[in-house]
Amino acid sequence: MSSENLNVLNFSNKSIRTLHLTWVAFFITFVVWFSHAPMKPFIMEAFDLTNGQWKALLILNVALTIPSRIVIGMLVDKFGPRIVFSLLLTVSSFFCFGFAFATTYEQLALFRFLCGFIGAGFVIGIRMVGEWFPAKQVGLAEGVYGGWGNFGSAAGAMSLPTIAFFYGGDDGWRYAIASTGVVAFCYGIFFYIKARNTPKGSTYFKPKKTGGLEVSSWKDFYFYLGMNLPMYIALAVLVWKLSPSGVGLLVQETAYLAWAFLVALCIFQFSQIYKVNHEHLKEGVPEHQQYKFKQVAVLSWAYFITFGSELAVVSMLPAFYMETFDLTPVLAGLLAAGFAFMNLVARPGGGYLSDKFGRKKTLTILICGLMIGYLVLSQIGSTWWIPFAVVATMCCSFFVQAGEGAVFAMVPLVQRRMTGQIAGMTGAFGNVGAVTFLTCYSFVDASTFFMIISCAAASCLVLVQFLDEPSGQMTEVLPDGTVQLIDVT
Repeated sequence: MSSENLNVLNFSNKSIRTLHLTWVAFFITFVVWFSHAPMKPFIMEAFDLTNGQWKALLILNVALTIPSRIVIGMLVDKFGPRIVFSLLLTVSSFFCFGFAFATTYEQLALFRFLCGFIGAGFVIGIRMVGEWFPAKQVGLAEGVYGGWGNFGSAAGAMSLPTIAFFYGGDDGWRYAIASTGVVAFCYGIFFYIKARNTPKGSTYFKPKKTGGLEVSSWKDFYFYLGMNLPMYIALAVLVWKLSPSGVGLLVQETAYLAWAFLVALCIFQFSQIYKVNHEHLKEGVPEHQQYKFKQVAVLSWAYFITFGSELAVVSMLPAFYMETFDLTPVLAGLLAAGFAFMNLVARPGGGYLSDKFGRKKTLTILICGLMIGYLVLSQIGSTWWIPFAVVATMCCSFFVQAGEGAVFAMVPLVQRRMTGQIAGMTGAFGNVGAVTFLTCYSFVDASTFFMIISCAAASCLVLVQFLDEPSGQMTEVLPDGTVQLIDVT
């Protein structure tokens, strides 16, 4: 295998085997994470749920993912992806079992909230794949990992109803969801046995301290603090949605307690970030260990637009098709599934283009295409020919998901020892984007919703111009003080 070509069918190559081992782990996390979605009719009937109660479950499903991606990123950098991915899969399987065999709505809500933890699995593989592939291949490798793994949600939607039918009876849906937990538990053990953090002879670099990213200047320190605020705002909005002002799952006193907890958590995190950074910033960071935090910030906002809009659009697209073209729910769902199907080729495609033509240039073109794509979707109406509307949606979807691939083609090239934390922050911003866009959608019609995303993409397009194209080498220091250079070009 050459340094420029990546043959995913070359199973004799250890890097390729590791890539397949890792994307399958990610695929399973998405099957488990979204296992409830195709079971909606069965769950609503079994518990006699209202639409408001079901929407509350959807909110709870993404709530824990925002902070857990940050925490998992820290754990990956400290302990390595092998043990963290194994533990995430095995522990999350019990949350899945709890949801599958819940007997009250309160239990359903609790375990759906805990299942959001498995949504952090994406972060782990980003660090692992980055360790196994050189800069000339890392974009495509990360794209294959993200695109094929992300397809787990669509695969679950297509297969779980059939599995439930195979089990039969009123509890068939429970056994189908529990089956995904069994697969996660078994694969977690298999992953621990087969996976390795790095190729033989390579060093797994770790940050000096945990609790936050190490930054290179006081300016970046304050910039970093500011970048954490949108995540807490998104969580506060989620609490508001669950309060009596939203779906009413929480009483007002509990909502106040949740907001107070978020404030306390924010203060604690800021103190940890200061603890990690104040000593080495006072002493001055050696030039060969410095990096620009703006790289992390811009990539986070780019993922806010790309993955954030994908999650939001996937949530509303079936209903949009159904209402706009007066389609049956089944047909509308099948047409809308095309948006998710693009993940199989678009995300690897974005990574490949990034490897081939440059990180900044590729991301610029893809964000521009995304902006135009959503502008076109905002014009779709009942007079449109349905196949043309579907093609427009698929084209927009390509730019969205290729943009995701381009973002994570660059994440492993910022600072190797903190790739997990950088991926965690970037990934968390994707969920922040979903919360933001879905909140906007609750107040406006679909056309305005698409226009809002297009305008946000235009702002992101400006931010992307502040990225620095990775070039030369990044520097990491071995435990004995020896400096090691890692190519990023």
